[in-house]
Amino acid sequence: MSGSDEGGVMRVTAFRAVTPAVRLYSGEDALDALPAEVARLKASRVFIVCGRTVATRTGLVALLRDRLGPAYAGQFDRMGKDSPYPDVVAARDAARAAGADLLLAVGGGSVMQATRVVAILLAERGDVMDMITRYPEDGAAISPRLLAPKLPIINVCTVGTSATHRGGSAIRNEELDHRMEFFDPRTRPQAVFWDHRALQTAPVSLALESGFSVFCRALVNLGTERQNPLVEGNRRQAFTLADRALPRLLAAPDDPVPRLELCAAAWLQNRDADDGGTMFDKHWVQRVAYAFATALFIRFPQVSQGQANAAVTSAVMRRLGPRDPRATRNMAVALGALPADAGPGDSAQAHLLAADAFEARARALGLPACLSELPVAVPRASLPQLVQDSLKNFNADPKREFRREVELLSEVLDAAW
Repeated sequence: MSGSDEGGVMRVTAFRAVTPAVRLYSGEDALDALPAEVARLKASRVFIVCGRTVATRTGLVALLRDRLGPAYAGQFDRMGKDSPYPDVVAARDAARAAGADLLLAVGGGSVMQATRVVAILLAERGDVMDMITRYPEDGAAISPRLLAPKLPIINVCTVGTSATHRGGSAIRNEELDHRMEFFDPRTRPQAVFWDHRALQTAPVSLALESGFSVFCRALVNLGTERQNPLVEGNRRQAFTLADRALPRLLAAPDDPVPRLELCAAAWLQNRDADDGGTMFDKHWVQRVAYAFATALFIRFPQVSQGQANAAVTSAVMRRLGPRDPRATRNMAVALGALPADAGPGDSAQAHLLAADAFEARARALGLPACLSELPVAVPRASLPQLVQDSLKNFNADPKREFRREVELLSEVLDAAW
């Protein structure tokens, strides 16, 4: 059931919201609360998962070990970008050997997704290929239910990422033609920390690129027509926080506030789904930009998620925006490219105005606005493979509609060059 159409958003009045239990600690000394959280979760063997940079170029792991004291059980500090499957298996084996009863993820999205899969692999029995989303040729994607109890997880963020408080995870496997996608709500974290010291360990470039992915998601989410009041509030505030934090991050890299605001924007995006955001169909710009960006940074690991989103989104807006004109109009208004009271004539150009405004945002932050501007060479000859990679992405295309649009998708990605 829906209410009246106001300001480009159709109000939804019948909806369901779920609020999973999680404790959030933010501030200069937030990590001082870590021992109490470990005790609350009745853990005595805490195992840290992080990447090489966090382990070797910051003092963060040493700080955590100090806070954990005798509860520290060991660490896996070699998790690679986008969570490679061999790294996840090695982390699982190390956590099992350490007798872990709690997993502590320290870093950004790759580490948090990997840690969730570590928890899955420690708990579930059987072939891992039976645990991941499958893509039959003649039907919709199938996402198995994983029901075994999991070890508790605590996340310590070094950047704002929408992977912070989720039950889904996707990791890289070079032997497959798509990511290994898992969905398990039992792997949501029990506690999350936004500690100033932890957030300031991330280089500005990393915080910026991760934050730009949050911004992109916030922008395309605003295009959704049917929103309940909780989802609308989450999405509007997520966009406001991300849009103002990114330029401030560049201007004042030592200021923790913009880093915290990017964490908060990502947090609202997670809450968006819990408040009913996933009930509604996604528009074409949202779906295709997400699928293209994911295919790009998975196929070319030197490309960050933020760079990938920056490089493909404006072309997708220009070519596919007219498919969902009201969604594109909402995005153009959010970017300040179109007045909220614009008439039909101006609104007909919303997809072009939104694309131009998006490109301006990206370039002002030093990010590429098309594929040829990426700092890593992406051969034009690789575009057909990227389109094929985009056809197996559960979040973007669970019903596998993209298979009927391969020619169009190829034209759109070529326009992103």
